[in-house]
Amino acid sequence: MRLSAPGLHVLMTTDAVGGVWVFATSLAEQLCRRGHRVTLVTLGPPPSRDRVAALRHYPNLLVEPTDLALEWMDPEGTDFARARDVLSRIAEHLRPDLVHLNSYREAAFAWPAPTLLVAHSCVRSWWGSCRGGAEQGAQWERYAAHVSAGLDAADRWVAPTAWFRDQIQQCYAPRRRGEVIFNGTAAFSKSAVRRPVIMAAGRFWDEAKNLPALAAAAPYVQWPIHVAGSLQSPMEGRAVLNGPTWLGELPRPELLAQLGRSEMFVSPALYEPFGLTVLEAAAAGCALVLSDIPSFRELWEGAAEFVEPSNSARLADTLNALSRSTERRRGLQRAARQRAGEYGLDKTAEAYLQSYESLVRPRAVRPAEQAAVLGAQP
Repeated sequence: MRLSAPGLHVLMTTDAVGGVWVFATSLAEQLCRRGHRVTLVTLGPPPSRDRVAALRHYPNLLVEPTDLALEWMDPEGTDFARARDVLSRIAEHLRPDLVHLNSYREAAFAWPAPTLLVAHSCVRSWWGSCRGGAEQGAQWERYAAHVSAGLDAADRWVAPTAWFRDQIQQCYAPRRRGEVIFNGTAAFSKSAVRRPVIMAAGRFWDEAKNLPALAAAAPYVQWPIHVAGSLQSPMEGRAVLNGPTWLGELPRPELLAQLGRSEMFVSPALYEPFGLTVLEAAAAGCALVLSDIPSFRELWEGAAEFVEPSNSARLADTLNALSRSTERRRGLQRAARQRAGEYGLDKTAEAYLQSYESLVRPRAVRPAEQAAVLGAQP
């Protein structure tokens, strides 16, 4: 297997919508700091100029934009053939050592290098968590077939929590069992001044974020609630609701600054395979109030307050109780910050690098040793 000098050349696909961009760019920066090269190939709506400009101080990190449809926005696969052709040309030109895919469909394409697929979310598991047993409809059958094919074609696939790994196993029965590598974030400097504000984040139109439940609780909460995220659905238009203060989409530095100045962070999500903004809030020193769902329990048991996601009255009571109890709030802030330290970005990058290298430089490794190398969780 050909290796780039002085390190690996990784072709990484990503979108610029939501947390996948943060995951991909943060990991890419860590890889570049370690002497590797990364070419980020974007799918879907292009990243803003500001987002691309923020990466320019890494000369070994390049951004290659495309206008290819995101697979969840193209459920019938009308852009499949074009995506295959465009990405094949890019890969043949770049000749990377490894291809890191942050979606499913593309793993079934013919790549000139080993492939690692990261499962960040999927429509079937989203549907099960947000809409229960409701049928998805025939228009999603091709999407599901592409997800299954991608999982089976990838040389390895990874999930950010054991819960989500098991969801993918149940939904698609891939022929290989997935590994688990937790997402990570960088350490934050501790803010000297905090405001009596409760932060939340998410696209209002995404049912998974369950922000209407927070809006219903807001009139009964003593402290102001500020929500960062888009009210504009790409398909249905703009929502307008009273209650919280809607900040709109914030540049990442401003979002992190808001988290660092806030006392609490709340997420009433119905579905969250990981929740990168929750991790960032914890690292920034916020006390966490989270919905009682399996992924949050896996990550934050003992470091957060948990509330049943459909119970807006209970959510309001919990937020009010914490606003009145400085001692309890400070204890949760310390616990969240300490737990966030276990999900450091350096650990995430090291786990992915070891996974990459085991694909690029195959060697005989016993299964138990391989699990340790990958940072896998039982």
